[in-house]
Amino acid sequence: MLVRRLFAALGLAGVLLAAPLLALPDVQQGPINAARAALQRGDGIAAEAALRNAIKAGAPRDAVAAWMGEAFIYQGDLARARGWLEPGQFTPDAAGRGWQALGMLERLDGNLPAAGQAYDRALALMPDDAQLWVDIGRLRYQGGEQILAVDAVNRALTADPDNVRALEFQAQLRRDQSGWEAALPLFERALEIAPEDLSLLSGYAATLGELGQTTRMLAVTRQMIEVAPSHPYAFYLQAVLAARAGKMELARSLLARTGDKLKGMPAALELQGLLELEAGNANLAAGLLEPLAQRQGANQKLQLLLARALYEAGDYGKLHSRFDALAARPDAPAYLLLLLSRAHEEQGNRAAAAPLLDRAAGATIPALMPIPERDPIGVLALRWNAAPGSPETAVPYARSLLAVRDLRGAAGVAGRFRQLHPGSSEALALWGDVALATGQAGEALAAYDQSAQIRFPEPLLLRMGEAFDKAGRGRDAMTVTANYLAAFPGSRLAARMGASHRAFTGDWAGARALLESLRARGGNRDVRLLADLSLAQLRTDDVKAAQESAARAYALQRGSGVAAQALGMALAAAGKEPQRARDLLDKARKMGGDNPLLAEARAQLAGNGAA
Repeated sequence: MLVRRLFAALGLAGVLLAAPLLALPDVQQGPINAARAALQRGDGIAAEAALRNAIKAGAPRDAVAAWMGEAFIYQGDLARARGWLEPGQFTPDAAGRGWQALGMLERLDGNLPAAGQAYDRALALMPDDAQLWVDIGRLRYQGGEQILAVDAVNRALTADPDNVRALEFQAQLRRDQSGWEAALPLFERALEIAPEDLSLLSGYAATLGELGQTTRMLAVTRQMIEVAPSHPYAFYLQAVLAARAGKMELARSLLARTGDKLKGMPAALELQGLLELEAGNANLAAGLLEPLAQRQGANQKLQLLLARALYEAGDYGKLHSRFDALAARPDAPAYLLLLLSRAHEEQGNRAAAAPLLDRAAGATIPALMPIPERDPIGVLALRWNAAPGSPETAVPYARSLLAVRDLRGAAGVAGRFRQLHPGSSEALALWGDVALATGQAGEALAAYDQSAQIRFPEPLLLRMGEAFDKAGRGRDAMTVTANYLAAFPGSRLAARMGASHRAFTGDWAGARALLESLRARGGNRDVRLLADLSLAQLRTDDVKAAQESAARAYALQRGSGVAAQALGMALAAAGKEPQRARDLLDKARKMGGDNPLLAEARAQLAGNGAA
């Protein structure tokens, strides 16, 4: 409910455009016009105040109901908005806007069929209204009909080429498909029309931040604060900037200035949890993160943050009950294995800790597996039977069937979902997952490619990479990854994949640049990244930097064969501590077997007379 409860959900501000009012006395009509102008700016508080003045002046309830409901939506008070909108009592000239506002309310509350019904009533009254088509597009997008959402925004722009909400939604669609850079001109064009629009400024600032243009982003957030001094999202964005720069106390101070206005925003909650954890308040961090992690099972970063909070809070019972099942999977993150092993050790259970440490030390990258679901497969089946066309039921059920290797069942669920929603990127990606699991890499790639034409999230890139490998098209994977990284420069996954591809082709300078960027962006505790960086530094003849990176990796995880190999190779290249280098190389070989890099380092030691 992030921006559901934010002032305008980054796309709801200014819904109520000019519409003829019934003849009302100026003392009533004037405040209503002022309220509509405030709503155009996304200022629900000012709109409510103006409407209260209209009511005091004698304006009837049905003349203000549509606008008052909208004002409360902007304030995040959906319950009070429902009190004004749900009765459906609007004057004839405001009825279209009233039904539109009710549709928005139902959409924000997750009642998509009810939202569709309300929008249908509005559409009957305003068939060529640009803003209504934007709202319909957002409903379609939320319901998994991304292609139809594109059609809706095109209809909106046909009706009104300068509609800023349509331009904003088109920017968001373009961002999902082609990256942050592609969205920037659309935000800029909309801001030329409405330079003080808070929703546009929010989206523009976030886009600049993702592109690494932090100076411009900061300038935009300051502009937002000038327009609305108590604007919560501006302070949130500034807090993100501070946290990325490692200024955690400043980030906490900035986030505190949002008060409780972003309490329903997942990204803000995650940031708050991280900041409390960094401040040593692990119990508070766990309390903030746990409800969010329940809702976002596929968000691995969030899950690992919660695991760290539980570990640092000493809540080992909850840590084990929540994450032991995930740790049992072959694709369990090494960091999670380390946390659980340390928890076992601190509980005196070395027998349970040892195998987890061994697995973490291997630092291997396992094959892709379906995202785990917390609910039993039987419960998921019942939900899917009740709503087979819903992404919330079809996707988790199909994933669970894939996890238990019921490929025929998964194909049935995915096929039905795709049949019901042929324009859904999720349906296409899910069909690709089934095809990949059944060994049909070519069909998987075709489905993934169609899905990426609509929306291209990071997990899809990872699955495409595996499909390319299985289809024997590794070179194509390199091209797609490079294009993705150009479109989404902040993607850590694409940077890791791109570094691997560049190393494979011998572009060690390019690989090193990507890995060093990742290290600077929070990767200084990632053992595998540091070990890979050390090798890239060796390959670019920077032995001193390679030794420093490898030493850091080994200090973080002495039980890691990958870290031992990196440090042994760096010492061998530097001609330092030959006995220690040989011991480290032997340790790495015992843990992970022999490989050409170990042989190369041993030959280097022999050439230096250290064999």
